[in-house]
Amino acid sequence: MAFPDSRIDYRRHPEAYRIGRGERGVFHVQPYKDELLPLWAIRNEADARAAVTALSARFRDYRDADDFVGMDMARKYLQMGYTRARRYARYPGGRKRDQRGRPIEPRDADAEKARIAEHYQRALDAVRDDTTYKRAKRAHQQRRR
Repeated sequence: MAFPDSRIDYRRHPEAYRIGRGERGVFHVQPYKDELLPLWAIRNEADARAAVTALSARFRDYRDADDFVGMDMARKYLQMGYTRARRYARYPGGRKRDQRGRPIEPRDADAEKARIAEHYQRALDAVRDDTTYKRAKRAHQQRRR
């Protein structure tokens, strides 16, 4: 799947949205990127907790508005918080390779980032288990076929 076209307003044209794998398209799907990216943070645990709360609230807003694309994008930002925090928890500076390009062995490098990942993981699990989200996802997939 190619990256989504950032010139498309996916709120007006949800039929153009493709779910994709993982957090793919998180920086391209407008207007959701502009709404969600400023909320996202993994800098420290306090900022991450506030980000998880804000992103979860935005997910509920999109759910209440019956906006599947918004719900899925909020899910992607929660997933990105988890994956990025886990990377920083396991690799110093988030780098998987050393200066010479050799792989670095993963380890528990940063306990705070591991806690941040746990906060994001709990919120992500809640979104994935949300019955309204699951129903809307199935409906969107059916319309795309």
